[in-house]
Amino acid sequence: MIDFVKDVRLWFTPARVRDEGVTPDYRFSLANERTFLAWIRTALALIGGGFAVDQFLPDLRWAVRVGMAIALLAVGAACALRAVNHWVQCDRAMRRGEDLPVSRFPVVLSLGVGLVAVAMMVVVLLGWTKDR
Repeated sequence: MIDFVKDVRLWFTPARVRDEGVTPDYRFSLANERTFLAWIRTALALIGGGFAVDQFLPDLRWAVRVGMAIALLAVGAACALRAVNHWVQCDRAMRRGEDLPVSRFPVVLSLGVGLVAVAMMVVVLLGWTKDR
């Protein structure tokens, strides 16, 4: 928990990361940044999907529509927060000459998106609309 608090502090003071070890090869730092941006694009897509489900599927039952939208929005928010935390952890590890951190988050993200996709398939197959 203490490492997480330190990581969160580094989100807002990235210059303090320079105090950790030595500066890594810029190619690795830029690759870490590109990975961060890919996670942010994924988060934005999930958030956009959540809004799209809510706004463009008005004929679905309210609970179904809102449940799927909230699931996508929550996974998108988690993805955005995880992106910055992972970026800081990787940068610190590279500066210290340590192994890069491993994460279960890709599994969580995949399961979340997969569950919403299965729910959407069930909705399509059963046609849960307001008039049914």
